[in-house]
Amino acid sequence: MSSEKESQKTKDDIGENAETAGGTETAGAAEASEAADGTEAAEAAETSGEGEAPEQEDSQNTKYLRLMADFQNYKRRSEKEKADVYSYANEKLVGELLDVMDDFERALSHEADASGSYVEGMSMIFKNLKTVLERSGLEEIDALGADFDPNVHNAVMTSADSGFESGKICDVIQKGYKLNNKVIRPSMVKVAE
Repeated sequence: MSSEKESQKTKDDIGENAETAGGTETAGAAEASEAADGTEAAEAAETSGEGEAPEQEDSQNTKYLRLMADFQNYKRRSEKEKADVYSYANEKLVGELLDVMDDFERALSHEADASGSYVEGMSMIFKNLKTVLERSGLEEIDALGADFDPNVHNAVMTSADSGFESGKICDVIQKGYKLNNKVIRPSMVKVAE
């Protein structure tokens, strides 16, 4: 604002000088208008310099905000990866224990050959093992009578005379399991045609 007042004052002074000069009016006016134009150019340069500072500051603020957002995304991503590592750290161990569970189930299915105490002891061991694995996040995939889902089932056979609708699972050959909702072993199944 002060530079506008100075510019106006300079123009007024030029006008007064032109009136008093009389004959040198045109030369003085030309010089005065050039001086006024120079003053206006200097003011414009100052104004544009002031405009660049806020633009540069905005640019720096934008860079800072983006850097901050990137860092927050990095923190979230690394925390998720860390949680996944903890969540699936036992995957290999649980996968190997599944074979042991299968052996227990097979042994328990032959009740006719074994005495009652043997079957009872094996049943208790199996229940304990299953409970420990379930606490670790193990979950059996339900398959018998369900619709075939290639994400969790592995069809190894088909059956035409099963009494089930087409696309339904009519027999489970090997149970499938999930660990913390991730399929670690798909169910091996027989599907009705």
